Amino acid sequence: MYQGAMVPQGDSAGCGAARKAGPLGAVGHPMKRRDLRRRGPETQGVTQAMSLRRFGPSPFVAVLALLATLLPVAARAQYFGRNKVQYQTFHFKVLSTEHFDLYYYEDERQMAEEAGRMAERWYGRLSKEFAHELHGRQPLILYASHPHFEQTNAIPGELDESTGGVTESYKRRIVLPLGGSLAEVDHVIGHELVHAFQYDLKRRGESNMNDPTAQLPLWFIEGMAEYLSIGPRDPNTTMWMRDAARENKLPTISKLENPRYFPYRYGQALWAFIASRYGEERIGEIFKASGGRGATVEHTFEAVLGMSADSLSKEWQRATKSWATGRDETGSAANVSAPPATGTVGRLLLGSTGERGKLNVSPSLSPDGTKVAFLSERGLFSIELFVADAATGKIEHRLTKSAVDPHLQSLQFIHSAGAWSPDGSRIAVATVSGGVPALEVMDARTGRVVKSIRFPALGEIYHPTWSPDAGQIAFSGLMGGESDLFVVDLATRRSRRLTQDLYADLQPAWSPDGRTIAFSSDRFTTHLADLRYGALQLVKMDVESGAITAVPGADQGKNINPQWSSDGASLYFVSDRSGISDIYRVALGTAQVTQVTDVPTGVSGITAMSPAFSVARRADRAVFSLYEKGGYRIHELDGAALAGTAPAAPARRADLLPAAMGDASATANAEAALPDSSGFKHARYRPGLSLDSVGQIALGAGAANGRFGVGGGTALFWSDMLGDQNLATQFQVSSNQGGIGRNLAALVGYQNLKNRWNWAVTAGQIPYFWRDFEVQDTPTQEVQTDTRLWEIQRQVQGLVAYPFNRAQRIELGLGYESIDFQSEIETQTFSLVTGGLISDVTTPGPANDTPSLNLVEGMAALVYDTLVFGGTSPVLGQRYRAEVSPVAGDLQYVGVLGDYRRYVKLAGPFTLAGRALHLGRYGRDSDTDRISPLFVGYPWLVRGYDASSFTLDECNGGSGTDCPVFDQLFGSRIAVANLELRMPLFGALGVVPSPMVPPVEIAAFYDAGVAWNEADKARFLGGDRNGVSSYGGAFRLNLLGFAVAEISYVHPNDRPVKGAYWVFALQPGF
Repeated sequence: MYQGAMVPQGDSAGCGAARKAGPLGAVGHPMKRRDLRRRGPETQGVTQAMSLRRFGPSPFVAVLALLATLLPVAARAQYFGRNKVQYQTFHFKVLSTEHFDLYYYEDERQMAEEAGRMAERWYGRLSKEFAHELHGRQPLILYASHPHFEQTNAIPGELDESTGGVTESYKRRIVLPLGGSLAEVDHVIGHELVHAFQYDLKRRGESNMNDPTAQLPLWFIEGMAEYLSIGPRDPNTTMWMRDAARENKLPTISKLENPRYFPYRYGQALWAFIASRYGEERIGEIFKASGGRGATVEHTFEAVLGMSADSLSKEWQRATKSWATGRDETGSAANVSAPPATGTVGRLLLGSTGERGKLNVSPSLSPDGTKVAFLSERGLFSIELFVADAATGKIEHRLTKSAVDPHLQSLQFIHSAGAWSPDGSRIAVATVSGGVPALEVMDARTGRVVKSIRFPALGEIYHPTWSPDAGQIAFSGLMGGESDLFVVDLATRRSRRLTQDLYADLQPAWSPDGRTIAFSSDRFTTHLADLRYGALQLVKMDVESGAITAVPGADQGKNINPQWSSDGASLYFVSDRSGISDIYRVALGTAQVTQVTDVPTGVSGITAMSPAFSVARRADRAVFSLYEKGGYRIHELDGAALAGTAPAAPARRADLLPAAMGDASATANAEAALPDSSGFKHARYRPGLSLDSVGQIALGAGAANGRFGVGGGTALFWSDMLGDQNLATQFQVSSNQGGIGRNLAALVGYQNLKNRWNWAVTAGQIPYFWRDFEVQDTPTQEVQTDTRLWEIQRQVQGLVAYPFNRAQRIELGLGYESIDFQSEIETQTFSLVTGGLISDVTTPGPANDTPSLNLVEGMAALVYDTLVFGGTSPVLGQRYRAEVSPVAGDLQYVGVLGDYRRYVKLAGPFTLAGRALHLGRYGRDSDTDRISPLFVGYPWLVRGYDASSFTLDECNGGSGTDCPVFDQLFGSRIAVANLELRMPLFGALGVVPSPMVPPVEIAAFYDAGVAWNEADKARFLGGDRNGVSSYGGAFRLNLLGFAVAEISYVHPNDRPVKGAYWVFALQPGF
């Protein structure tokens, strides 16, 4: 997996190769959770799970639970959950090369052919690097933009903006979006193909295995992929290493698994050091030797390199510190040129120590230089757009709330920055809404969108810039995976394309006189024929003629983010010509270049290509984001400092990682392994299902009362290459008496996700088995009676769901269910004199006289969910489900469900959570005793009334078997209200921020509920049935992502004999 940046992941596990496809605790496809729950006969878990269907809002709950377990997009058929929306329907084709099958759609045909050439070149390089040939053909699925990529079904779960590509382990599919520059696409293909080699080597040719690299740390896997796809010459990673060395925070190898150390950057640096000291051929040797049973990475290093991990750590740290500071351990000058310890860094404006938010990026100055718009995660849950005072850094406005806004899919925070209108009253922002890129013009004070222009023909848009007359906006846009320049007329909403080619055209800036647009492009440095992708350079376009010329003087290194001086005579830009990204200025008349900043780390946004710099239109003031102290901080420059000085002499090896002596062999020669594309062939994509994985096979055997029994089961998961079609089969059988037909649990489910309307069908049989054993003695005989009962449910269900956006959807279902009751009684008589069997008689039991139930079941639901999970419970957003589920046939009733939950973030760490729930059955058979009643005393509804906590002492006053204090908790209808004040103690959101500590939360709560039926109404409906309530405190602990443990001290208000007591449950907060 390629993750372009280290950004907050919210409640997600983040992304990484195949093992980070979705949030912790997600159930469903084995890629997301491999401990498939077994369901079958004579299993307590089965009986409990399936009995919930009888208590739940509709007969569909059981089949949806099974569907969620078997199929990979469980959220689309679950009670709640956000939606993964197919906004577009893609018609894929296949481009076959020597080793690859590339899946693409017509819009990206030209880019697909270029990507095929890149992939074949990488294959030639990496097959030599690993001394290995991949087994079978290598799939590579391409999307023309990131919003298209986010809709893929090949990878389950949500894909955030920072994910640049994924390689999954089951079909070894590489899935990635096109965009940016050709060099970046080439890098991501190389990175992901390293993962494909890693999987294949560890799988040793076998298929349908879980992630074979799961036992290896991320820095080992991802760092290797970064090193082999970039090499040791990387200004971005050297920036991170210089900062870590200067702050004395270089980790040892044993600490690299700590999430505070971004595995891509630190892993790449360590592999560069190993390759330099011991030879690049050692990389393949180390990987092949790694991951053995009981073998750690540390053991592998010692076995291959002959050096302990501790010694290797010390060498790496020593070399890095010497390289970063220019001094060896004695304080003497080291034989390495290092950047200056001090330099022109301007004044710190945003991101000071103690200030919330370590990510302050994409700054944009207002025309008069008094305000700065920027992107930051200081809102905790997502990256948002803020406006601050440019003199004091005080936050004045928060313009977006994307965490809970279902319409705002993306702020394009990696590739874009906001743009102020010439009068400073509005800010233009590139967004994605409803799967379509949009240009949104916001009021700079309120965030209100005053104009929104959608571009359905484009894949993405980046980095808007206003014309001086405020009538037009130019931007960089993706079409068919190619980045080009566009301009839109704000009055007519008509757009036109300014460039059209494979070259990258990024970060436009409109000149003060409106006649020229400056931007970054690789058009003068790239040679497409031999796949040599050059660095981005500054170029200018004449708006009237469209002529493009290079900017003289700005041709060394990578040059991005051009900004005009207020008089239009000069261009400022960010360049890594010295190996360190700094701000420079070029006078357009003379081509004279001056250096404006001289920073020890680097002027940078989230990635090496992100915007990081802004100059005011009408003031001598600039702001830029600087990576330092492990975060991104915004600094300010003004006045004479913007003139700059003569450029410093390039620091030797400033962009070369410590101890590295040159480019990696895999990347050193662009012409190495150049492919012959004459044999590439295009064909239609023909979907076909193939096996993804086999669930763990369960087998068991046992003997009792002279009988021997066996049982077992498994599950098979199938899908097509694009993940649009999914098939799951599961069965389990045991040899209990009664024959296989009574003891077979089987389910088959098919799901189709190709279009926006998702649909699924399931069919299955689930048996429930109970038995009662009695022994009676007479003076001469012993009589053993074995009563066996079966309830066999057979279902056929269909479900369709239509997502309106990420938060809201409708679900419709229709199905047939048959419930059959069977029993038998076996009577064995033994002689107490001889011990022999006298007789063995089996007769039908009374359940055989119970008529079967045949039901036709329907369901319609409206679901909404903008929840933000905080580690142990939700902390922000709202969710609701409104459902009607009619049942006809042998029973007739209508199930009604209304569930609304709201989470309000209060001052400080507190969240106020509330829930209102009604669940009931209405109609002719709503109160029949053939359906289990609803129970309001579950710990997830009203705490303090769980069935196991009641004793006979509380039933005084009841007659016979009645127990009024307990019986009042049952009915055909229930209503529940909950209120909870939550405070996280530890974890990323805790009072004590501690990302390495599992989230811990305490809460104070008040629960209330009432159960009633048609004949015995609740008091608020004019009846006599009373409600119940409780209050108390709760402690919750996240059990390493597997579950949330809750310990509550609860006082039930309506149990006179029962005082406060402790309750334990495995459940997150509601």
